[in-house]
Amino acid sequence: MSLRHLRAATLGLGAALALLPAFAADPILIGASITQSPPGSVVQGKQVKDGMEILKDMVNAKGGVLGRPIQVLYEDNQGIPEKGRAATEKLITRDKVVALAGGHQSSVCLAEIEVAHRYKVPYVNTNCWSDDVRKRGYPEVFNTSPYNTLVSSSMATTLATMGVKRVVAFAENTDYGIGQAKLTGELLKQKAPNIEYRYETLDRASKDFTAAILPLRANPPDVIVMSMLPPAAYIVMNQAYEQGVAPTSKTLLYDGGGLADYPDFWQNVKEGGKYLLSFALYHPAMPQTQLAKDVAAEYRKRTGGDINRLVLQAADSLHLVIEGIRQAKSTDPEKLASTLRTMKFESLRGVGNFSTQQGYAYQQWLDIPYVNYELTAEKQPVAQTVLIQAPGQKFDPAKIVRPK
Repeated sequence: MSLRHLRAATLGLGAALALLPAFAADPILIGASITQSPPGSVVQGKQVKDGMEILKDMVNAKGGVLGRPIQVLYEDNQGIPEKGRAATEKLITRDKVVALAGGHQSSVCLAEIEVAHRYKVPYVNTNCWSDDVRKRGYPEVFNTSPYNTLVSSSMATTLATMGVKRVVAFAENTDYGIGQAKLTGELLKQKAPNIEYRYETLDRASKDFTAAILPLRANPPDVIVMSMLPPAAYIVMNQAYEQGVAPTSKTLLYDGGGLADYPDFWQNVKEGGKYLLSFALYHPAMPQTQLAKDVAAEYRKRTGGDINRLVLQAADSLHLVIEGIRQAKSTDPEKLASTLRTMKFESLRGVGNFSTQQGYAYQQWLDIPYVNYELTAEKQPVAQTVLIQAPGQKFDPAKIVRPK
């Protein structure tokens, strides 16, 4: 770089910094244990970090909270429970964070909440769906995340409404995957006992699932349900498509993990993603708060892409911590937790509060909005999908498009 260009860059940086608020106090430290390297879902980890960074920058640009800037400290847990436990221990004991957010894989969350509970530090769950995260009843754990009972109940209702006869589910070998597939079967038995349902557990670290897929060619089910995350989920979809198993005019592929709104979805599944039916937690047709619109606009500015539900969930979880600090007028973990339990919050996805019911509902935002849509063309944006079930409406099987 020439001296002239270096001076220009330095002046530009100085001008940008001059626009930021001047903070005299130390930053408020919030911890985030996320997956930044395999074998966990790296794409999820990146989406979580994107959402939290955008929200943090927006808050700091407006003066922070209690006159102090927000700083998020990230640790890589690789999607491994033991590493998540160690990361949480470090963030609490060495880095002295006042709260934690960002958790996005159930098995890891289950390890991390043990540490948060031991030290009585608030833990706001971003995307851990397993009901067991709530069933432990820890007063430090707050859940704005989707939860398996919500997803499984919706999917069971959908399958019953479709009037199918035979369903096979593929579940990754994690608390999320097995929990969702098992619960879907139990709820389906209550809603439609005549439907034949079974699930098969698949190793999320595997690269070849043809042994599970090929037997379905001889006796194809009406629906294959997916309770899996990338990259394994992408591999299953591609191999099911390549083997002519699903999606077909006979067999629909129904995703329960929100795969279609990941930024790398189409580049990984290509033609195999066409006709995928998806339970989803975000669609542009959903009502949007102004804060959600602002986060979406900033996300597009930074990445060039459309926002998805995980970016919103991540921003939401950090937003909740910050609002709790603001209302508590304190960063003391016990005061913050006490405030979070009783406050009514306006999240990016709607207005809510935390349930006091025991079990899967404990300190959970229960009324999370959702939809069901179908992808009908390759590289189709979520906004252009066929909305089979609009927000607050019933599932309409007549809208399903099948391959010819």
